[in-house]
Amino acid sequence: MKKSLFYIPIFILFLSIQNFYAQTSKTPKKIIVENSDWSDYDQINVPDALLLSGNVKVNHDGVVLTCNKAYFFQKENYLKAFGNVQLVQGDTLFLNSKYAEYNGNLKKAFATGDAVMSSPDATLQTDTINFDRNVQQVFYNTKGTIINKDNTLVSKSGRYFVTEKKFQFLTAVTITNLKYVIKSNHLDYYSNSGHSYLLGPSTITSKANYIYTEKGFYDTKKNLAHFVRNSYIKYDDRRIEGDSLYYNRNTEFASATRNVKITDSINRGIVKGHYAEVFKLKDSMFVTKRAVAINLVENDSVYIHGKKLMITGKEGERIIRAFNNVRFFKVDMSGKCDSIHSDSKTALTKLIGNPILWNGENQITGDVMHLIGDNNTKKLDSLKVLNNTFMVSRDTLGTGFNQVKGLNLYGKFKEGKLHDVDVIKNTEVIYYMRNDANELIGINKNVSSKINLLLENNAVETITFFNKVDGDIYPEADLPENARKLKNLKWRGDERIKSKDDIFTAEDNELNDKMLQQQKDDNVKENVPMKVRKETLNYDKKKPATKANTNTVSKTKK
Repeated sequence: MKKSLFYIPIFILFLSIQNFYAQTSKTPKKIIVENSDWSDYDQINVPDALLLSGNVKVNHDGVVLTCNKAYFFQKENYLKAFGNVQLVQGDTLFLNSKYAEYNGNLKKAFATGDAVMSSPDATLQTDTINFDRNVQQVFYNTKGTIINKDNTLVSKSGRYFVTEKKFQFLTAVTITNLKYVIKSNHLDYYSNSGHSYLLGPSTITSKANYIYTEKGFYDTKKNLAHFVRNSYIKYDDRRIEGDSLYYNRNTEFASATRNVKITDSINRGIVKGHYAEVFKLKDSMFVTKRAVAINLVENDSVYIHGKKLMITGKEGERIIRAFNNVRFFKVDMSGKCDSIHSDSKTALTKLIGNPILWNGENQITGDVMHLIGDNNTKKLDSLKVLNNTFMVSRDTLGTGFNQVKGLNLYGKFKEGKLHDVDVIKNTEVIYYMRNDANELIGINKNVSSKINLLLENNAVETITFFNKVDGDIYPEADLPENARKLKNLKWRGDERIKSKDDIFTAEDNELNDKMLQQQKDDNVKENVPMKVRKETLNYDKKKPATKANTNTVSKTKK
């Protein structure tokens, strides 16, 4: 017990010595007067101050301050400088003003009166500037203008981090470039690289487009950008949205990832997906991952889905291409095929590769299928099916099928619905005839060279047979089951697309649910600044900073 008590005073002594050396090492360095043409004391007007004038030059811990006149309070290690004041820290910072104060104990400077701070990459002009050497930060709370090569920044207040070469603005700031204007309430701007980090509601306006984001990165030198929160790019005729947007102003290329939506205001179309590439100068876009194109036709929306969508051409010459397991839906009409080619100039839509069309209750197949529109009325005009045409529908009350078979089919639309249909060459028909009471009066089975069908509300009203008609109307009991189906009949009712949601596969919907959930999760998270990129942090390692021209700075203040 006594032995342990013996160690207590030694331990206290050790702490005292350690504390003494710690305090000694932090003792502020004194301001050193290196030059002055004249010096004096005036205890009445400026008590306890050494008055210096004429080519005044002082040094403090690596900082050199020059001015016309100064009051040096030696006890306080404090200096007041007047006239053509310049504070220089190595080759990284030059601070010019009409008046300045410097505290050697606190290592802080205050400059006012046409204050100008220059670094190798930027110049700040404002009324009052504060410089804290301990943390190497410059800050101002008066309107300031920063000139950085091609960019001019104006803000109400700001902070400059000397080591990082970063300006930070937490109030309204505007970056003006020859090509665009950036506005934000929270922006970090790296003067050496020209990299900007935006947080909160921010806009980028140019003749080419308008950009909105609440979190993003913009390289003002290379004109490259990345936006990641509530962002969109708006052109005169197009708006691009996505959870993540990449943009290259030089080539007017944009790519969007997750919950992508591209709105075409002129052609009244929308394209959605989870990945898209837009080439503005080429008037083209590529969309994949649950891609769907939505176009307005006759006040009704047509939905086209494929694994890949390509849209090319300017207004009036636009072409939509959809690839791989294409499905489309419109009220009263839907279909499937391997791919689609739709040309707005010719108003021709080609269903390519195993096409099938459902018009009301009618299933139509053939080797080649074309939908033709009218560019004047903006309505569907006609349908053309070539080779191996087959039109089939279920008998409304029975188990049989109404069937029309032939070489080619030509149909005309009326108010968006198939109304007048001609089937020509080697036509065959099996049709269940019913009276007004829906009672079966017989099964019409015959062949002819041509058949005309008139439809009302997508149901056959009348059938007319032309030339070399051979057949009859059979009582149900007289026509066996195996004679009630034409060769190659294949009913695919279970594949019919009955809603806009049916165009997507289970895999598509699983991906969509995942993307929507990720969007919700991200929106719940606090909006924090983007992580600073390696190319920002390492910029000067690849390209050494240039020294500021001190002579030019000094002359502007004389």
